[in-house]
Amino acid sequence: MSKISVEDGSIIYAAGTSNAEIEAAAKHAAQRHKMLVLIWQMVTLVVLLGSWEISARNMWIDPFFYSYPSEIFARLLEFIAEGSDGHSIWEHVGSTLWASVLGFFLGSAIGIFCGISLGRNKMLADIFSVYIKVLNAIPRVVLAPIFILIFGFTLAAKVSVAFVMVFFVVFANAFQGVREADRAMIANAKILGASDWQVTRSVIIPSAMSWIFASLHLSFSFAIVGAIVSEFVGSNRGIGHVIQLARGLHDVPLMYSAIIVVLVLVLLAEYAMTFVENRFAKWKPQAMTDMH
Repeated sequence: MSKISVEDGSIIYAAGTSNAEIEAAAKHAAQRHKMLVLIWQMVTLVVLLGSWEISARNMWIDPFFYSYPSEIFARLLEFIAEGSDGHSIWEHVGSTLWASVLGFFLGSAIGIFCGISLGRNKMLADIFSVYIKVLNAIPRVVLAPIFILIFGFTLAAKVSVAFVMVFFVVFANAFQGVREADRAMIANAKILGASDWQVTRSVIIPSAMSWIFASLHLSFSFAIVGAIVSEFVGSNRGIGHVIQLARGLHDVPLMYSAIIVVLVLVLLAEYAMTFVENRFAKWKPQAMTDMH
């Protein structure tokens, strides 16, 4: 086998190295890099949590406000086992997640439709642009009390807040994705006799998919934020309700425990969205890693 060495993260190949050897060395280097990243991530987490625990135990930070990682972990296990405020953790998670999922799908579907429609029709874009700018300028979270007033402490109120959190993000990206479509490809398609619908379906939408998927990665997190904000304002269950209840009772470990649950939900949603993107956008080139 030809001599292959690694110096300063760069792979140096000797003359006559075969393609199979190069691929094997590159694969090994990528695996080694991934393992090193994982190890350093774990070390960083341990250092941060250890520093937090030591600082709280030695009263360098006020444990009343910051608690201890060990106490938060114990409270999280208790929350999982016993729930809170008469409801199990699964009822709270289910309430928040269901509202987030409904708001996400409604906001995404309508945002994509409106973004593509206005992006393809300059007249409509010019007419509605001022109204969209005005609505987009309103902080979405301040709409939560209005929706609570209209719908009461119901699922519809939480879905409405999640919807507006998602809609404008997806709409803006879909609209911009349509505007960034390759004009030469559109012209060629029209020369070949494609109708407006065929151009939209075969050229515009695939071109805008990268923009749309980029917005979807963020949108579910925004949907969860919208649902939780709605639960802050008024709800009888949900993760936001648990955080608000813990704040009122000064139960800091429970508050952090609920936040950890939210983080887990967001991470799972991110992995799910990545899976969907890889499944339905196989044409998209994979991200390149820094290999030398």
